[in-house]
Amino acid sequence: MKKLLDKTFWKFLLVGVVNSLVGAGVMFLLYNLAGCSYWASSAANYVVGSVVSFFLNKYFTFQQKAWSWAQAGRFAVNVALCYLLAYGAAKPLAIYLLSGQPKHVQENAAMLAGMCLFTGLNYLGQRFFAFKQ
Repeated sequence: MKKLLDKTFWKFLLVGVVNSLVGAGVMFLLYNLAGCSYWASSAANYVVGSVVSFFLNKYFTFQQKAWSWAQAGRFAVNVALCYLLAYGAAKPLAIYLLSGQPKHVQENAAMLAGMCLFTGLNYLGQRFFAFKQ
């Protein structure tokens, strides 16, 4: 467990804050102001956020200087799987826990929960799959 919480973990969290502010801003603006759907808004979050995340994590967090299409592919697969798992679990859970609340309350809560689930899954996937040394 101690090895998981080394300086790489803290760098990942710092990048995650930047990435989350950018991506969440896109997601909540699209959902609440532009009227986009839950899936379109949350997907836009991860398209925009993933580009930021890839470059910051590659060069800053995991200190990988060489370019590799295989690494970019592993990163994309990791993000896609984490997204589907996190948001696929968060929406039915939020609907169940917040039954009786308006749909927009349920879906905003689901997007927030999905972000949290995604973060944990994504760290593990990036560290041990996408940027594995």
